[in-house]
Amino acid sequence: MSSSFLSFPQIDPVLFHLGPLSFRWYGFMYLIGFCFAYWLATTRAKRSKGVWTTEQVENLMYYGFLGVFLGGRIGYVLFYQWDYFLQNPLYLFKVWEGGMSFHGGLIGVIVAMYLSSRAQKRSFWATADFVAPLIPFGLGVGRLGNFINDELWGRVTDVSWAVLFPSGGYLPRHPSQLYEAVLEGFVLFCILNWFIRKPRPTGSVASLFLIFYGLFRFIVEFFREPDPQLGLYFGHHISMGQILSTPMMLLGLCMMIYVYKNVDKMGLDPVLTKNAEK
Repeated sequence: MSSSFLSFPQIDPVLFHLGPLSFRWYGFMYLIGFCFAYWLATTRAKRSKGVWTTEQVENLMYYGFLGVFLGGRIGYVLFYQWDYFLQNPLYLFKVWEGGMSFHGGLIGVIVAMYLSSRAQKRSFWATADFVAPLIPFGLGVGRLGNFINDELWGRVTDVSWAVLFPSGGYLPRHPSQLYEAVLEGFVLFCILNWFIRKPRPTGSVASLFLIFYGLFRFIVEFFREPDPQLGLYFGHHISMGQILSTPMMLLGLCMMIYVYKNVDKMGLDPVLTKNAEK
């Protein structure tokens, strides 16, 4: 094996023990992402001049967290472990064995946003625009958690920055978790939080999130090792992640065109309108 490749850093996936309980870096990363989203959401609520209240944000974040957890788990089982689930239905509840799907979590968050919007008598798209810029940071740190956990690594390659993952057979592989951390986390966060600084119709921020997340995920999937129980589709070229990301991009693009053609109907972002009155 060439010594030019990078060795996987020996990081204990367990952050610390508390009696019989083990607290892992992966869960800690989720906690960091949620805390950051909560801080950013409440900060922006205070600056919204009454469009959002702290109580409304707290309720939204609570149901959003449930949506991420339940949707992510159910989505993983249905999208990636369907055959195994049919043989072992109780696998759905074995969350300690791992397995979460972003696309399933997104569906869960959409349901949470819909219910919150109805309860608050607010436009669904106004809620979606408020939530979308909060998500990328959590995605980024979550991918760092995947890297520390030595999971979801990339395909075998000979690039000089390839990493020798222990669970990947010590073969040189793309550190695809880091690619996703940069694109889905840092870059997407910058794009969305730059975009919300300009006048825009309601629904455009959520549409932009769908477009760019779908695009970034589609690109990284070419470097990520496909799930062994699924492999690749369409002549061994397209992964399940790409299949699920394609409708995201298409929906986001269609919505972006629609909201800009129907600005009078959709209206401007309510938070932006209030801040413009200063």
